[in-house]
Order: sequence, then structure tokens, then C-alpha cells
Amino acid sequence: MTDTGGTLMVQGTTSDAGKSVLVAGLGRVLRRRGIAVAPFKPQNMALNSAVTAQGGEIGRAQALQAAACGLEPHTDFNPVLLKPSSDRGAQVIVNGRAVEELDARAYHDYKPVAREAVLAAHGRLAAQYDSVLVEGAGSPAEINLRAGDIANMGFAEAVDCPVILVADIDRGGVFAHLVGTLALLAESERARVAGFVINRFRGDPALLQSGLDWLEAETGKPVLGVLPYLSGLQLDAEDALLREAAPASDAWASGGDEPLRVVVPALPRISNHTDFDPLRLHPGVSLRFAGPGERLQPADLVLLPGSKAVRDDLAWLREQGFERELMHHLRYGGRVLGICGGYQMLGRAVHDPEGVEGTPGSSVGLGLLDVETTLRPAKQLRQVTGEGVMERAAPVRGYEIHAGHTAGADCERPVLQLSAGPDGARSTDDAVAGTYVHGVFDEPAAAGALLAWAGLDADGAAVDLDALRETSLERLADALEEHMDIDRLLDLLHVQQGGARS
Repeated sequence: MTDTGGTLMVQGTTSDAGKSVLVAGLGRVLRRRGIAVAPFKPQNMALNSAVTAQGGEIGRAQALQAAACGLEPHTDFNPVLLKPSSDRGAQVIVNGRAVEELDARAYHDYKPVAREAVLAAHGRLAAQYDSVLVEGAGSPAEINLRAGDIANMGFAEAVDCPVILVADIDRGGVFAHLVGTLALLAESERARVAGFVINRFRGDPALLQSGLDWLEAETGKPVLGVLPYLSGLQLDAEDALLREAAPASDAWASGGDEPLRVVVPALPRISNHTDFDPLRLHPGVSLRFAGPGERLQPADLVLLPGSKAVRDDLAWLREQGFERELMHHLRYGGRVLGICGGYQMLGRAVHDPEGVEGTPGSSVGLGLLDVETTLRPAKQLRQVTGEGVMERAAPVRGYEIHAGHTAGADCERPVLQLSAGPDGARSTDDAVAGTYVHGVFDEPAAAGALLAWAGLDADGAAVDLDALRETSLERLADALEEHMDIDRLLDLLHVQQGGARS
């Protein structure tokens, strides 16, 4: 058993109860107090991922939590990442590298190997940091997933750490969620639950007090905090797709200028849709996602996003009638930009001879770029910097996560000049472009150049996503300081102000 005197685990009664955000906020609180703290998620299932400086892949939420703790992302923060490629299968990434494509049954047999990686990574963090904040996955009360569990109580039992249980009161049924979850745990698991956190509360706290008193009397567990509903936090989503469009700002509306209309097809296996967060928040952009049964509708720019299953999502695009609408969009002067998997779809063909993303074979592409892509087992994982070459030169930073090599005549007109070489392709009429770089809109100047190419004349209006993220983390930490029993949490972590072990 690992020495885990400084480890605390946050589990949730449901998915999206607030585990990721709570760990990020607690990380910032501890960092403020001079405590060396690291985030950790044993097993994550998400299609939004980040690339570490060492070229490893981890969940996007753990990269956010690392930033909250003042750290660069590291593969030890998320040793096992599952990226679903179908309803029954997923790519298994261990210590930042893809190792297998497994269905659910096969992964169950693989769990002992994954468990070794999880415990080893946690051991390294526990030896290096004063505290380790661990995020669970889904709910610990999923009976069918208990055998061999490494994501929730199976991990907590293995390293003997306390657990706090968070529930979302905004969904309703919060007391049933908490009491029911406890009832489904084993006796030893119930004993390690040190208390509850109720998340996303709206209204007068006094009206909740009788329920809190009942909950503590019924379970013998303290309520460690009731967190308010914090609207407007700009934090990277782990996987949930924000489908609503961001309205154009009042300043744009009063100025008489129309916002740039941007549409993103919501592919079934869309990945890294956080690429579009800067556009969703941009005051001069109206962005919406188009899902099944919807139309692209009139737009200035169509963005084809990344995909974990490019050929399957390309087929879906055609089934929805989006290919026909794309051609109509281009005939009337629209622009199209593809990112990663979306870039691959824009070419003449996508070849998968080794079955990297499913059944081996080839698919006819959209034919909007004179390029072809061949998928290969070895995945390209790297952080990149460079300069955009669209309307005007602008600094670019981002990351690559792809298993394909793309080549063709249109690559002679790249979208970016990276330190590692040219990236992407543009059509001869300059109406269609593609790039492998995720985060291409994160730098305000780069976003401005790309949006100028799409038709937006708005110098200086781009969003500084890093600044918004930092402001949100500080606001989140302020709320936790006010509404949680932080001293009790420090006791659970066996640390004092400044990081000394108690």
C-alpha cells in the first residue's frame, strides 16, 4: 500500500456532478496556501484531451487542474485515458501512449495492467507533492462496474485515502443521490467517505438547513460545503458539448454590424471541441453546433471538427445531408476550415489499411482539398508553435493529436508555418483550408487572422482564453474558501498552511 497521507479523493453521485471543477478549485485553494499539490485521475473516459510537453496524451480536465495547481500537464496526472471510438469500444491510452483498441469485455480483462500503471503514477505523485487531489469517474455506486474498479472506490481502497462525495442539487434529488450512493457501497467504502459537498445551489441557504441537518443525522457524515451555482465560469469541458450559440455582444448589435456566423457539425465522435471555445466567447462571432436532423443553415464559416472515428463520422456527415449543404455554402461564397479529423475529411480520400479506427478500408473524401490521408498506428502527439500564413502573419500555439499522414498538391499552400515545418493545406481558390493543429484559435492574434480570412473585420476583438480561464479559477477558489470547510479538508490531507505535514 502507498503512503497516502496527503491524498484526498473527490467522487460524485453522478457524472457531471462537479468533480472536475471541484478538484480544480481545491487545487487553486491549496496552491494559494503554499501547499505543493497535484491533480490525479486514475481512469478517464473523454474525447477532449491535451498533450504534455513530453508528447503524452491526458484528459483535458487534468490539464485544467494542473493549471489550477500551477503545474504543466504531465501524464502521471491521468495514467489511463479511454477515448471511445464506438458505443462498445475505445482506444486505451496508458501513461500518455495509445496501447490497445479494446471493447468493454476486453478492457475488463486488461484492468490489472491498467491498475499497475495507476498505482505507480500515484506513488510518484505522492512522493513528490505535499498533497494529491484525486478525481473519480462517474459514480462509485455502479454495481456492474465494481469488479476490478480502478476509477473510484477500488482506487481509494487500494491506497487507503479518504473520499468526499459531491452531488448536484440543481438536478434535483440530491438527498436521494447521497443516501442512495452510500447505501450501495461496501461497509469499508462507506467508512472512508469523510463528508459531502452539495454543488450548484441556488437560493436562500437557510431554506436548505433542515435538509442538511437530516442528512448529517441520517448518515453520520458532515456536510463540508454547499457551493453556489456559479454561472459564466470559462473552464475547459471534459466532454460535454455546449450546443447553444453565444449571442453577439450588445456592442456589436448597437454598432449595426452583423456577427460572423459560424456553424460546427456536431459529429458523433467529435473530439477536442474545446477548439471552438474562443469563438463561442468571441463578441463578434455567433457560433452554433448542428446536430442530427438539423441543417447547417446560412453561415459565413463552417468548421469541421476533430473526430475519433473519421471515416464513420464522414459517413454520418453524408447521411445528414451536410455534404450537399457544404457545397451550397461554398457556391455562395462561404469558407470552410477543417481541424485534424475535419481536415482529413476535406481531402479526396481517407485510407485506413490497418484498421486504426475500425474496419480496414478507404472512404471517398469530400474532395474540397487536393490531398489524401492515410491513417497509421503511430499517433502524432506534440505541442507546437509557429505562425499563421492566412490573411496576415500571427503567432500560433497549439498541439497535434492524430494518427494520419496527409499529402497532396494543396499542401504546397500551408495554413501554418510551425517550428517543425509547414502544416495544413488550402484550396486554389482559398475558400477551403485544413490544419492538424488543435487550439488554433487560442491565441487572439491567430484567431483574428483566421476570422479575417473568413470575413470578419474586427481587430483586437478576439478573446484571451488563458486570461478568462485564470479569472474563472480565482473566482472558483474564492467561492470554495467562502462556502467550504477548508480547515477540515486540510486535516483530511494531513497538511498545514505552507505544506507541512500534520
